Amino acid sequence: MNQESQATKNDDRMLINTAARHLSEQLVDHDALIRRLFIALLTGGHVLIEGPPGLAKTRSINRFAASINASFARVQSTPDLLPADITGTDLYQQNTGTFSFMKGPLFNNIVLVDEVNRAPPKVQSAMLEAMAERQITTGGVSRELAQPFMVAATQNPIEHEGTYPLPEAQKDRFMFFIDVSMPDSDTERRILDTVLAEQAELNQTPKSTINSDTIINSTKAIVNVHLSDAVRDYIVRLISATRGHGLGGSESNDVRYASSPRGSIFLAQAAKANAWLEGRDYVTPEDVESLAIDIIAGRLSLQYRAIAEGITQRDVVERIVRATPKV
Repeated sequence: MNQESQATKNDDRMLINTAARHLSEQLVDHDALIRRLFIALLTGGHVLIEGPPGLAKTRSINRFAASINASFARVQSTPDLLPADITGTDLYQQNTGTFSFMKGPLFNNIVLVDEVNRAPPKVQSAMLEAMAERQITTGGVSRELAQPFMVAATQNPIEHEGTYPLPEAQKDRFMFFIDVSMPDSDTERRILDTVLAEQAELNQTPKSTINSDTIINSTKAIVNVHLSDAVRDYIVRLISATRGHGLGGSESNDVRYASSPRGSIFLAQAAKANAWLEGRDYVTPEDVESLAIDIIAGRLSLQYRAIAEGITQRDVVERIVRATPKV
């Protein structure tokens, strides 16, 4: 690798980490969420953020998109939303007597789908094609989406009236499942100070510092990060443990449906991106361990008994991670 190429990679990494630090100043106690948003963007993944109202889920994605010089669209999910509302539709042009395609919001680089579980099944199916195939099919014509492309969705776990639970096939397309919880008193005071400072125009949103070239170059660099056989085996052991195999498998009694192989693929890709952001060209078991819960938890379905006892997917994955040897 020549010095000029290495310098470019270092510059790209510095720009991304600088943007992440700026976001941390605006999004109190959301450092892990910010890191996962950038990892998903750089690896072609998608993010599902779940938490009660008022915890800055939508704000986080809005600010994240504002830090990147890329197209952005927001979709507010409602029960009467139609697939054409997000994919686009053919419009008749009276002056020419022909139809022309008007692109929907999914043709942007970053798409925020707010309260995704309020969208009806047909809309969720249309979004599934976009997330999985990076294309939209309307009127028998398939159209490729912009690159990079990332869906960041939110959902509220409290209200269930008028919602449509995401099917397992849809959930499995997300790389990260991030749970946002209520802040403690000290964190809430920092949130209050930050918002009041913004309202007084003392804390302005930084200008976009990352362009599409930076993202594309970083993505190529991440592909070349070394993932040793030992770390690959560790990833497979974690995913296999959700199916009852290995030492960690002893903690999977509460699992009804285990993770698919997509879990191991996403975990490997995310770990490589995390290592690159840390300035390393190799992945460690700690990279995998730090991301495992947010990647695996949403891919599990639990036994009804476990749900009744208040056990969560994250509880199960945490136990599996502790029980699974790294080497």
